[in-house]
Amino acid sequence: MQTLDHQWVHVSYLETSKFTETYGFVGSQGTVNLEGVLIKPKQGASDTVFLMMHPASTLQLLPLPNAVAQAGYPVLCMGSRYVKNDSALIYEKVALDLGACVRYAKEQLGYKQVILLGWSGGGSLALFYQSQAQQPTITETPAGDPVDLKSAGLIPADAVVLEAAHRSRARCLADWIDPSVLNELDPEQRDSRLDLYSPDLPERPPYSSDWLAAYRAAQLARVRRITNRVEETLDFLRRRGTDELERGFVTHRTMAEPRFLDGTIQPNDRPIGSCYLGVPETVNTGPVGLARFSTLRSWLSQWSIDHSRADGETCAGQITVPLLAIEHSADDAVPQPDIGLMYQACASQDKQMHCIKNANHYFKGQPEQLAQAVTLITDWTRERNW
Repeated sequence: MQTLDHQWVHVSYLETSKFTETYGFVGSQGTVNLEGVLIKPKQGASDTVFLMMHPASTLQLLPLPNAVAQAGYPVLCMGSRYVKNDSALIYEKVALDLGACVRYAKEQLGYKQVILLGWSGGGSLALFYQSQAQQPTITETPAGDPVDLKSAGLIPADAVVLEAAHRSRARCLADWIDPSVLNELDPEQRDSRLDLYSPDLPERPPYSSDWLAAYRAAQLARVRRITNRVEETLDFLRRRGTDELERGFVTHRTMAEPRFLDGTIQPNDRPIGSCYLGVPETVNTGPVGLARFSTLRSWLSQWSIDHSRADGETCAGQITVPLLAIEHSADDAVPQPDIGLMYQACASQDKQMHCIKNANHYFKGQPEQLAQAVTLITDWTRERNW
């Protein structure tokens, strides 16, 4: 087994904003400061680096980056400016963060090839970034604030790897949000016909197609009601013309996905009755639920199914660099079709897709499945002489 070197990395670049949206030093002084870890073999490291970034998490403690580094390829795990707090996250600004890291990897660290390794929520981020690096179009956020990706000089990555990645955070929320909530200010006011965890709900798995269709429609309707309120509030603040520019709010009950209780919905090898965050009913009301805390602008950029641009399936259609897509057959987070849909949408002529049997989302307790992923990634990379 190779000895690994873990090197702290600091990437800093100038950016101005109308107001401070992240707590502390990271973005409040006209400078964005990003931290990460470069994991590499002490001997014989490749001149190709895998760059991992999740919109709102750190990745260096996952088993995958260290295992890839053991196989001879450096892995640069970088956090965005919103690391461990996605309440104010603006995807367009995360793309700028990732762009600064791609540039740093090539110009400061000297790597010849940079491959975006998009795990989980990092998959749609990687595709969003690459689409804008290849064909930049964005000059403002969904809320109308200036953020110029067209003139940012984003450097395209040389390839993209998707590992256990979903299509977008907005799509996940639309599938997971509890449609029984009738009053956003009082989550106890619920529609009993759609209360998934109620012992009095007459529907039981496997759920009927008619009930499931009505459930999905109600989920989408709730997301859009929240979006309408967000847009109305932003408009009100602008028209009032004071220095109050933003507000935060809570979205209750956001883990009521029937797929986690019914194995006939998008079937795979996932365990039924649990999800990647634990017991679904507990997660539904817990403090770490998806989109639990959000600003108005972040909702539009990150969670609104009609506004968020970081949609992996859409962005994949603009990707022409090599793509490797890896599905986990027992993924207890990502919907089963997502990897395949992004793979099919990808415009690249050089693309491959594989499925690792019985792999869960985090490779928890699964050294064999982890080894399969590393082999797939490294063999694919070497086939391209990188």
